Amino acid sequence: MAQTKRKRRTKHRGNAAGMIEARGRTGSGGSGAAKSRGSMTAAELRAERLDRPPSWSASATRAAITAVLFGVVLALLMKKGLGQVIGLTGFMFLFYIPAGYYMDSFIYKRRMAKKAGSGKPKR
Repeated sequence: MAQTKRKRRTKHRGNAAGMIEARGRTGSGGSGAAKSRGSMTAAELRAERLDRPPSWSASATRAAITAVLFGVVLALLMKKGLGQVIGLTGFMFLFYIPAGYYMDSFIYKRRMAKKAGSGKPKR
């Protein structure tokens, strides 16, 4: 026989004091930064990300990912030995860290200079 009464989708949850909380979002609200970031548009999020100054840790993370990809390509396509692959991958990792940082720094400084002089007409 068909069900006539619609079943509830979530359970009633009791808290430590024994109170029954209402259905819906019963958890904590979350951090303030995450809430404000949720209402931002994609263009605002991109602008916020690009306005952050460069950091060595971000450069090291990017260098690690790039060096691993370089090592995989080197091992698969060039058919090099394991020792050569590890050596070249380590060298590229150490090369990519400062190269990435200084490239980010150059782009950041250029962007900040452009933002500071945005009131002036280009000619």
